[in-house]
Amino acid sequence: MNITLQAKTWMTAFGAAPILYLMLALSVVSLSIILERACTFAIRYEDPRSLGRDLRAYLSSNDLVGARARMDASRAPEAFVLAAGLSYAARGASAADQAMVGAIAIERLKLERRLAFLGTLGNNAPFIGLLGTVIGIVMAFDKLSESTSTGHAAVPTAVMSSIAEALVATAVGLGVAIPAVIGFNYFQRRIRVFLGNAEGLSRELVAHLGGLSQGEG
Repeated sequence: MNITLQAKTWMTAFGAAPILYLMLALSVVSLSIILERACTFAIRYEDPRSLGRDLRAYLSSNDLVGARARMDASRAPEAFVLAAGLSYAARGASAADQAMVGAIAIERLKLERRLAFLGTLGNNAPFIGLLGTVIGIVMAFDKLSESTSTGHAAVPTAVMSSIAEALVATAVGLGVAIPAVIGFNYFQRRIRVFLGNAEGLSRELVAHLGGLSQGEG
C-alpha cells in the first residue's frame, strides 16, 4: 500500500475526532492563561495618576527614602521601575536611568509571560481546524465513492455526516482562535500602557535627580 492510501486509511479510521479533542485541550489551556493573566494584571494595577502624585510630593521635599518606601509598598509595574531608579539615586541620574531601563525590560518579560502561547494559538488554531476539515472532506469523498460503486442508499447520509464533521472542525478552530487573539491583543495593549506610564514617571525621576546633581555642582 502506498503512502497516500495509508494516509487515507488513517484519516477515515479516526476521523476528525482527535483534532477536536486536541482543540478542546488547547482551548482549556488558552482560557486558563487568559484568566491567570487577567488576575495578575488586576492585582498589579494601581492608578498611575495617584502614583505620580505621590512621587512628585516626595520629590518636591527631596525625600528619596520616603519615595522608595512608597514604591516598595506597591505591586504596580510602574512602582517596580521607579523603585529600581530610587535604589540607584545616590549614584546619580545616569545610574538611576540605566537601572530603570533594566527594570522596564524585566517587567516586560514578567508581563508577557505565557502570552506567546496565546499568540501562537490564535495564529494556528484555524489551521488545526482546517486539518480536521480536510479529514472530514476526505471521509466524505470516500463515502461518496462507496455510494457510486455500490449504489447503497444509506451512504449519502454518511457523506453528509462527514461534511458536517468537517464544518464542525472549522468552527471549533475559529472558536479557539478568536478568544486567544482577543486576549493576546488586550494584554499586549495593557503592557504598553503599563510600560508607557513607567517610562513617563521614570523621566520625571531622572529630571529631578539631574537637577539635584546640578545644584550640588
